[in-house]
Amino acid sequence: MKTAKSSTAATTNHERERRARAALAAALFCAFALYIAWHASHESNSRPVDELPMSTARGDDTSTPIADADKPELIKRGAYLARIGDCVACHTADPGRPFAGGLPISTPLGKIYTPNITPDPDTGIGQWSDTDFIRALHEGIGKGGERLYPAFPYVEFTRMTEQDMLAIRAYLNTIAPVHYTPPANELRFPFNQRWLMILWNLFNFNEGRFVPDPKQSAEFNRGAYLVEGLAHCEECHTPRNFMQGLKTTERFSGATQAGWQAYNITPDRTSGIGNWSDDALIAYLSTGIAAGHASAAGPMADVVQHSTQYLTHEDLRSIVAYLRALPPVSGGVTRPRDAWGKPAVNDITALRGTTITTVSGLQLFVANCASCHHWTGEGVGGSAPGAYPSLIHNSVAGAPRPDNLAMVILHGVRRQTKDSDVLMPAFGDALSNEQVAAISNYVTTQFGDLQATLTAGEVAALRAQPQ
Repeated sequence: MKTAKSSTAATTNHERERRARAALAAALFCAFALYIAWHASHESNSRPVDELPMSTARGDDTSTPIADADKPELIKRGAYLARIGDCVACHTADPGRPFAGGLPISTPLGKIYTPNITPDPDTGIGQWSDTDFIRALHEGIGKGGERLYPAFPYVEFTRMTEQDMLAIRAYLNTIAPVHYTPPANELRFPFNQRWLMILWNLFNFNEGRFVPDPKQSAEFNRGAYLVEGLAHCEECHTPRNFMQGLKTTERFSGATQAGWQAYNITPDRTSGIGNWSDDALIAYLSTGIAAGHASAAGPMADVVQHSTQYLTHEDLRSIVAYLRALPPVSGGVTRPRDAWGKPAVNDITALRGTTITTVSGLQLFVANCASCHHWTGEGVGGSAPGAYPSLIHNSVAGAPRPDNLAMVILHGVRRQTKDSDVLMPAFGDALSNEQVAAISNYVTTQFGDLQATLTAGEVAALRAQPQ
């Protein structure tokens, strides 16, 4: 009997301890929730002062109040700023309905569809006030008070001036309204609870306008304002933490986007762009081609097509000046991506008269690639913007991982600029995963990093990435 009573007492004590721990956890959660609510309600009282001195970073004369600015000039400036921000790329799913939204953005937490930002009063932002518009860009809060997801880069847009935001708004008011409601987001619970963005913002978002560095040149400050703010370059070129926020300790060191590698753009001479000249960087941003370095493909081709090719030479030089001043980040590689390769010499002659009994990367390369890139790999058309690029001294062929090479083979390249219309066909429907891997491995072995190889399974994983 004593044993039974002791057991019962122990069970009762254990149950009391469990209830006590549960009560304590509930109390702590309630206290934290109250703190979050208090923090949210007092955000407006601690907002940073807007419109800090920006003359050196804006690149124009700000002495004229925005209300007195000439309307056509304001709209023209807004159109240019919208180009820098590449607004059309994310907010356009159907080219026939620009800015109407509906573009699916796949994230590890689910799928987000971009909203309609045309001036349609019912489905767009036609009924938004200027204050609503500014609050969305500065604070990540929509017209109805809902928290916006950081697929919308308010983390960077918060640094913009109100003048620039109002110029963009003036331009958006002039585009054709489109009556269209994008699909609902497809986010898993609990990530579909927008209030959780309060927690996310606590760890990943610092609201505040850009402040020019008085120790730096006007050119540097303009570049910093663009790169850190409106152009939101970090969204692709900075890796993310487990909360999908940006890793501030590894800024611009490279990241993966939808299977594509956004490379290191710090001035490290081996892993980054430290061995590129200023002219090469400007050429890449304005045409998509940097001879002897790279040709823009994937998401970067879209950025060049919709955004950077339209930037003024002064703004391009400012961006380059800022990138040059970043702390270099080493990626652990020992040779620059564009330092690999030599022309193929005897491959074709070795292939003649040979019976192919297995999947041959060389044979597939000759059949599918050599007509444009030449069987030597030296390309056709030299370094002209519309040329078929050389695979020698090519940062995609020489990358430590051949993911971008396989993605180019799968999805092709389409890049329209003022200088050229570049088209490489997609081979994803014509070639199997094993064949794509064979071509990629031949290219890296002959023209790139010998250690960069892919398996058919890895190609299958890349193929499955939503684009």
